[in-house]
Amino acid sequence: MIIPPAKLSSEALDALIEEFVTRDGTNLADAAGMIEEVRKQLDSGDIVITFDDESGSCNIVRAEDVELF
Repeated sequence: MIIPPAKLSSEALDALIEEFVTRDGTNLADAAGMIEEVRKQLDSGDIVITFDDESGSCNIVRAEDVELF
C-alpha cells in the first residue's frame, strides 16, 4: 500500500526519512543534504512510502518498483 507523505504527521515523516537515510550507516549529522533530496523525491513522486500490512513496516522505494494492484 502506498502512503502519501501528507497523511503522516511531520514527526512521523521526519523519523521515517531519517531512518531511511541512515540505514547504510550514514551519520545523521552528515545527512542533511540526503534528507532534503529524499523530501524532494517524495514531493516529485520519484519515490514513494509503502506500508506492508504483513510486517507492519514502512519503506521508501522508487515509484517504478512498486507493483500497483
